Amino acid sequence: MVIRIAAVGDVHLDEDVVGRFRPALEEVADYADVLLLAGDLTRHGTEAEARCVAREFGGLGVPVVTVLGNHEYQCDEVPQVVRVLEAAGITVLEGTGVVMDFPGGRLGVAGVKGFGGGFAGRCASDFGEPEMKAFVRTTAESADALEAALHSLDCDLLVALTHYAPVPDTLAGEPPEIYAFLGCYQLGQAIDSAPTALALHGHAHHGTERGTTPGGVRVRNVAHPVIKQAYSIFHLGDHLDQGEVSRKDSSGTKPAWN
Repeated sequence: MVIRIAAVGDVHLDEDVVGRFRPALEEVADYADVLLLAGDLTRHGTEAEARCVAREFGGLGVPVVTVLGNHEYQCDEVPQVVRVLEAAGITVLEGTGVVMDFPGGRLGVAGVKGFGGGFAGRCASDFGEPEMKAFVRTTAESADALEAALHSLDCDLLVALTHYAPVPDTLAGEPPEIYAFLGCYQLGQAIDSAPTALALHGHAHHGTERGTTPGGVRVRNVAHPVIKQAYSIFHLGDHLDQGEVSRKDSSGTKPAWN
């Protein structure tokens, strides 16, 4: 029983970039049962850019599920962006989840954008100025929403999809001074609270691909600048290494296992 997952994040589409991924995406159904997008689909979060995303990732022959990234919030057009994506058949998650039936079993995906805050020993605290308390409250609320979504899904295999990182491992390569703005430990705690098989995120363009939560859940940074491919492919199943990965480049060549 195997479920095949394609994933990428941080594609930052606009009219100048649209079409770059489509040749490889046209073949995604040959390699994957579902495509997960880890946010930052656009450059500035405009409705026009969302239409570029819809053209690029719509009508692929597999379900497409996404979370939004911080870039989708830049122009305060989030409702319009979501409306365009959903009209193209793309499922947008924010503190919610979806269960999909495949020949390999029932896959549950719980998603949230996430937020910053930092990691153990180097994190923001709910103390002091109201602005700092509001920052940390946003972090906690996002993690709580992810935890609730993970626990709400009745499925065989469970995946957590975020934009911000749930562990510091996959941030290696980024300046340590900005770790607190790239993710938070609370997301990792939420992931560890459920029988999560895999956690996928983006956001850290100069980060590292592989990491692990304190509870042992495999974490993968699928930001396009990191994987340098149109998407990575993950095979999940009871008898497989949950971290088994292949990659698909934009030339249409067959994925090579790494």
